[in-house]
Amino acid sequence: MHIEQNILDKVNEWLSPNFDKATQEAIKEMMTSSPKDLEESFYKNLEFGTGGMRGIMGVGTNRINKYTLGKNTQGLSNYMIKSFPGEQLKVAIAYDCRHNSNTLAKVVADVFSANGIHVYLFSDMRTTPELSFAVKHLNCHAGIVLTASHNPPEYNGYKVYWQDGGQLVPPQDGEIIQLIEELNYDEIKFEANENLIEYVDIEVDAAFENSTVQNCSFNTPTSAKENLKIVYTSLHGTSIKSIPNVLAKAGYTDVNIVAEQAEPNGNFPTVKSPNPEEPEALTMALALAEKTNADIVIGTDPDSDRLGVAVRNTEGKMVLLNGNQTMVIMTAFLLEQWKRAGKITGTEFIGSTIVSTPMMQELASAYGVECKVGLTGFKWIAKMIKDFPNQKFIGGGEESFGFMVGDAVRDKDAVGATLLVCEIAAQAKAAGSTLYQELLNLYVDHGFYKEYLISLTKKGIDGLATINQMMIDLRENPVSEIDGQRVVCIEDYDNSTSKNMFSGEIETLNIPKSNVLIYYLEDGSKICARPSGTEPKIKFYFSVNANLDSVENAKAVEAELDEKIKNIIAGMNLI
Repeated sequence: MHIEQNILDKVNEWLSPNFDKATQEAIKEMMTSSPKDLEESFYKNLEFGTGGMRGIMGVGTNRINKYTLGKNTQGLSNYMIKSFPGEQLKVAIAYDCRHNSNTLAKVVADVFSANGIHVYLFSDMRTTPELSFAVKHLNCHAGIVLTASHNPPEYNGYKVYWQDGGQLVPPQDGEIIQLIEELNYDEIKFEANENLIEYVDIEVDAAFENSTVQNCSFNTPTSAKENLKIVYTSLHGTSIKSIPNVLAKAGYTDVNIVAEQAEPNGNFPTVKSPNPEEPEALTMALALAEKTNADIVIGTDPDSDRLGVAVRNTEGKMVLLNGNQTMVIMTAFLLEQWKRAGKITGTEFIGSTIVSTPMMQELASAYGVECKVGLTGFKWIAKMIKDFPNQKFIGGGEESFGFMVGDAVRDKDAVGATLLVCEIAAQAKAAGSTLYQELLNLYVDHGFYKEYLISLTKKGIDGLATINQMMIDLRENPVSEIDGQRVVCIEDYDNSTSKNMFSGEIETLNIPKSNVLIYYLEDGSKICARPSGTEPKIKFYFSVNANLDSVENAKAVEAELDEKIKNIIAGMNLI
């Protein structure tokens, strides 16, 4: 097959003596036996997306390896030295259960130390929220976690955090990327200064766990905690290092752990995908819940920033909640706790994202607080906290099964969210209710909002072209009517415009640019199209709503909303 010259130039660079023999041999093997793989490995550089840099492990510029991570780390080191002249720089590094995470973390630590930066390296795998916490706790200038979240086993990744414990955001990310792109591979300092690498574990663990218990406990009686039957699975990930300890410290004694999934394993052998967003991932946990007659099931992804929750519905059957539902339940509970404590003064806010449920705005309005809405990704919610220091952050989340309680952790935090959702469930059970019943009560009070997500996978160069074309078509040939409902407004975050489709009036969106389109329909339905920043996917988010006059009518109203979503999808020819 024909390979473009610019790709061959990169390949030849990687065959130079600056790269180790194993790397060179792997490239030569691809050149003879798999030129398509060679092209995929070198046709572009890995980019920072909504969740940092994530990719398949292997050789090449489009792969996760010691050289791509080394180059990023060298560029970040240069940026830190420039940004904090004369300071003794400090960085914290954590890693998850994925293949090569520990060795790649040591490579990153080596490069930082070679640049005179003091490194706090966790001695074993730890959760992403603990790394975010550690950045502030250890007074670091930056932090790194090696993780690919819930991606398949062949992936790994590199997430960068700044002094506030939040992920990098513009313009810093762009400035750092520019420095990285200007670097040559022979400028990477791989020779470690071991005197600058300090291993951390128990002290930071204790501080993180105690902070979580303090921030996510809400005066739940001891008897209520002991009476809640919990099933928990770490899905072979890192949360096994934190969540059982946190639940025990908080007073939850009836915790059944899915033993077959408790051992960290980068192959994730018992699941097709270690993603609690996908119902299949919680199959074993749900089976254990039936066996133990549990009230609640909680599962977390490999780096423990996302959680999936299942609870018993009005008929006693276990049902999986989606990310929007768990976010609404947790936010409403926090708002009610703040209200009862007399802490709502008008300067508080909750955080959400443009693809999440509009019900968050309804909750904020009902409690007299602001709902700030940002782009997809928790780095934008963390940025809200940093940008508005005179306002108090109560909590916030996004539809992709992430939530953050307060500001001790500045990323989505399945450890804290697990404790919070147990607090809600325990208090509900003690009051003769259930978590599901509380959700239905919220629908009666604020409107029944139903969301749905379609994620279309399009791999490789051809897949990227397909995704780009789909976005071009939606942009340049906008749909005017869907399921009999006229499109009233289109928000295009790539050019920062909101267009009224009736009057033609255009307003400016005051949110950073992103390749996202949102269609709003006459009946309040919302459709969002967005290519993933970290996976070869294009995602379509649907939100519909209706009034609910009583809990007894919930099933009928939900059936109507499901039918509406089905018709919208058919009308857009997506499936």
